[in-house]
Amino acid sequence: MARIAGVDLPKNKKVYYGLQYIFGIGPSIAAEVLEKAAIDPDRKVGSLTEDEVGTIRSVIQTDFKVEGALRSEVQLNIKRLIDIGTYRGLRHRKGLPARGQRTRTNSRTRKGKRKTVAGKKKAAAKK
Repeated sequence: MARIAGVDLPKNKKVYYGLQYIFGIGPSIAAEVLEKAAIDPDRKVGSLTEDEVGTIRSVIQTDFKVEGALRSEVQLNIKRLIDIGTYRGLRHRKGLPARGQRTRTNSRTRKGKRKTVAGKKKAAAKK
């Protein structure tokens, strides 16, 4: 099993898709890494030699910020927005969507489980 940037890549997947299991590596960066390392994207992760895994690891280490370093940078960016009091920072602080989505319905991922508010009773009918 290939271990790159602290992530075990699945043996039975193609290298192109296996690299995308690493936080910070998507389709375009995976293709770029494989091109720089001169490895066929259609090969399976299990068929890679230790030397090939080492070249992939070195390309990722030198050219890209992934996993822990990237996660901490994202958290610092969010903290900065909160500290300076921007609109996006306030939305992060309140746990609401920060990119303009509607919140009257939907946005359950950010807001969490529904908290039911008791409805008002109708006023007594006039006589």
